[in-house]
Amino acid sequence: MRSRNPVFSRRGFSRDNGYAGFNAAPQAGGPAVATQANPYAQGTQGNPYAQPTAPPQAPATTGRMTMDDVVIRTASTLGVLVVTAALAWALLPVDDANINRSYGIGIGAALIGMVLALVQSFKRKPTPALILSYAAFEGVFLGVVSSVVDNRIADGAAMQAVIGTMAVFAGVLIAYKAGWIRVNRRFYGFVMAAALGFVILMAVNLLFAVFGGGDGLGFRSGALGVVFGIVGIILGACFLALDFKQVEDGLAYGAPREEAWFAAFGLTLTLVWIYLEFLRLIAILNSND
Repeated sequence: MRSRNPVFSRRGFSRDNGYAGFNAAPQAGGPAVATQANPYAQGTQGNPYAQPTAPPQAPATTGRMTMDDVVIRTASTLGVLVVTAALAWALLPVDDANINRSYGIGIGAALIGMVLALVQSFKRKPTPALILSYAAFEGVFLGVVSSVVDNRIADGAAMQAVIGTMAVFAGVLIAYKAGWIRVNRRFYGFVMAAALGFVILMAVNLLFAVFGGGDGLGFRSGALGVVFGIVGIILGACFLALDFKQVEDGLAYGAPREEAWFAAFGLTLTLVWIYLEFLRLIAILNSND
């Protein structure tokens, strides 16, 4: 299943209604898995959600992605992000004398991180240095913006946003593993349509804010801002489910080990989205007090 994340976006449905994925074929000398049941085989025909007659078995050869690979690389990427965020919080004060300089550095880091993310998203293979660099610059931005909200708007906002993000991650993971969330074509189509509408509305609101001043159309302030903040968090949770499906399929059908970096990158992007939505929601709620 393709997710919102740019690193997963090119692994979507192929023109023949199959999947274009990790392109993993049955391993030589190992148990054969029917191509029609493998969503990561090119040229798949029929229903990509049909269950195989026998469950996929672990690859007989090494060099394939494992859950340990995904966990280690995701932890490494998030670790770099957290460390740089903590350093930015400590070294870039947001008092009256330094807030403009600190915020400027944070915005610059966010722009660099966005460029690195786009570069990686168009590369056919993951580049660990590029992914970790993205995490480092994104961490600087998160550290600055979290400090601004925590110190100038709502005391404790950063910790509340972290706890909220962790709760969403755990809740979606439990629901996904329990089968309460079914990631299929309908789910994917609904989430992508909702995300497209959300992004368009936010872009229009930003344009009105830039050229008209104030809060634009009010989608990011007041009661309407709270509603859109909750919608943003729900969308982030849906994208987590899509990411889990991508990882699960990669493990089941023998994705190359290097794809674990793609999984780490995609999960990091989604978690950053959820954290920022929580932070924004907390800021709106406290600014209305």
